[in-house]
Amino acid sequence: MPFATAHTVSLHGAVGHLVDVQSDVSPGQVGVTMVGRADTMINESRDRCRMAIINSDLDWPATRRITILLSPADLAKSGTHFDLAIAISVLAAAGSVPAPSLAGTAFIGELTLDGNLRSAAGVLPMALAAAARGIRAVFVPEPQVAEAAMVPDLSVIGVRSLGQVVAVLRDEEVPDAPPVAPMSGAQLLAWRGQERLDELDLADLIGVDDARYAVEVAAAGGHHLLMSGPKGCGKTSLAERIPGILPDLTHAESVELSAIHSLAGILDPALGFPTRPPFSAPHHDASKASLIGGGLGVVRPGEVSKAHSGVLFLDEFPLFHSDVIEALRQPLENGDVTVARRDESVTLPARGMVVLAANPCPCGDFSGDVRINRCTCREVQRRTYRSKVTGPVTDRVDIVRHLPPLRRRDALADVVPPESTAQVRRRVEAARARQAERYAEESWRLNGHAPGPVLRDRWPLTKGGQRLVDDQLYSGRLSRRGATRVHRLAWTVADLRHLDRPGLDEVDTALRLRTGDPLLLSMLERVG
Repeated sequence: MPFATAHTVSLHGAVGHLVDVQSDVSPGQVGVTMVGRADTMINESRDRCRMAIINSDLDWPATRRITILLSPADLAKSGTHFDLAIAISVLAAAGSVPAPSLAGTAFIGELTLDGNLRSAAGVLPMALAAAARGIRAVFVPEPQVAEAAMVPDLSVIGVRSLGQVVAVLRDEEVPDAPPVAPMSGAQLLAWRGQERLDELDLADLIGVDDARYAVEVAAAGGHHLLMSGPKGCGKTSLAERIPGILPDLTHAESVELSAIHSLAGILDPALGFPTRPPFSAPHHDASKASLIGGGLGVVRPGEVSKAHSGVLFLDEFPLFHSDVIEALRQPLENGDVTVARRDESVTLPARGMVVLAANPCPCGDFSGDVRINRCTCREVQRRTYRSKVTGPVTDRVDIVRHLPPLRRRDALADVVPPESTAQVRRRVEAARARQAERYAEESWRLNGHAPGPVLRDRWPLTKGGQRLVDDQLYSGRLSRRGATRVHRLAWTVADLRHLDRPGLDEVDTALRLRTGDPLLLSMLERVG
């Protein structure tokens, strides 16, 4: 029968779709026709596969008409990893490979002209999608066996060449072939950076009690944070210590993060599933595509997606390009990124904490206290600098903190040593456990992700607390979006205090966190 079907996976963002590669080899006008919304990379595979088959000493049906369908035909497809499935499908249709041996098996890998394989990005999400749709075995390039083997109950066969795949399917002796080069060592560099962060401790920081509490609340509820202040006041030091107070990733978060890193080509399977939240701090000259996602051909995750379930730190935020700053609106609001193109729309998860840091002016020395103000910027420079961070962006940030410069009396006032990262982390873990229990039946697990209408309906504030929020809303100091964020923050403050419901004090603290008012003043007022 001159017809056969092989299987592979098409990726749309980090979501995989099983694709049937159907080939028909029949008498007729000689040629190769490919249908099923294939992009340029897949259309070029006709020549790659033909030469790979010929140079592997296998029979290419050169005197027949070859029709290849990528089904479902209405799904846009992209990527060079279709090569192996196309070649095997053609060989099976031509009778060179037993067609029954392809059942329940997927094929992933790019072919070179000499029939060897090259690694492909996104093997883990492909393997996850294949297993979810009943595939029992998958052929992958040899260096990516460990990555595909992270999927349970899936038989993974690592191969180096097309000839080896054919030999396995024919149940013949497997020939030798040159090793396949791995993709990159980028993940190892990222791991070394994570090790450096693990050595940092909150106990090293003095005189920033107000900002330390804001960081703790942000970590406990998954809230976005904006810190401003003169250079050297501790913004970067605080941001780099946030991953240390976050709890370990859940299994679902770890798998999702691994799929994103696999799609980006930076996953090192030797490290296994990640257990600690990622931390990303791109330079302020980063492009929109590198931060949000995109690129030519296949859409690749940006830094905001690579930091999924972790922390994305954007230092010197006003120096980022304006289009990058405005593009952050969607991940700040929805926790995902949608890259839309003419033929497809890809959505990538980006539900991590976004931490922004900004100086008050280009020189970084401006202070409201004239006694210590050493700013050399003109007023027009300061206005231009601050105007880069627009209102719609800051309105999507939950917590705003201004850090003053450290003074000698602030350092001497710390009679009690600052708490360590381990102490703060225990409180954050306890607060997150309360949230996970409260939202056990929901699709979210943190206060920072809870939809506003659901909160108001099922987990409302007290009458006094709601009245306090309404006063700020109707006075114009809070937007409706800001009021929702105060509601979320109030619940996080209550969770940190082991309360069943936020009261007036918790709402007051949430308002101060949101508007940037001093927190210590609020505490002193209550003590007085």
